[in-house]
Amino acid sequence: MPRTRPAFDSAAVDHLRRSDRRMRALVDRVGPPTLRIEALGDPYAALVRSIVYQQLHGKAAATILARLCALFAAETIPRPEQILAATTERLRSAGLSGAKTAALQDLARKSADGLIPGYRSLARMADDAIVERLTQVRGIGRWSVEMLLLFRMGRPDVWPTGDFAVRKSYGVLFGHDEMPGPREVEAGGERWRPFRSAAAWYLWRALDTAT
Repeated sequence: MPRTRPAFDSAAVDHLRRSDRRMRALVDRVGPPTLRIEALGDPYAALVRSIVYQQLHGKAAATILARLCALFAAETIPRPEQILAATTERLRSAGLSGAKTAALQDLARKSADGLIPGYRSLARMADDAIVERLTQVRGIGRWSVEMLLLFRMGRPDVWPTGDFAVRKSYGVLFGHDEMPGPREVEAGGERWRPFRSAAAWYLWRALDTAT
């Protein structure tokens, strides 16, 4: 079993409860955080998975990823040199779209060129620096990197204002008639620094537990 750790500690929860009465009510309704962080491991492999899984249900994406690995007779993610040596047609035979194939090829090139750091180097970088570095890869946007930062690296202050569910839940929490835009959510989230990752998790859970 992969080694995991709790995503948030009591300091994060206590800060959210003190910051705002609405958030306090949400925290009390949802209860203690249950999210656990699985160690990131190889950033390149995580980005391959991110590309393959984009806009697909988990089962369909897992099938395509397994086919991609099978092309190289491997149970693990193909290495950059394997991706670069394969033809576009061969990669697409796994069920990848043209856009995802191009994204994987770009990721492989940038990884071979040293743009994608190993885990130890990545762990020493600030959140914004990681976003700037990894979004240079075709098909990897800010949201994808924020999800990696939050769910795989356990960074405590990730605030994904471009996330539809976060914006929707924020609007419900504060009684907006219309869904607030990213700038408004960005400003409103300042009250939850430096634990905005926990705030985002509770906002996601608010939609899951809505009755």
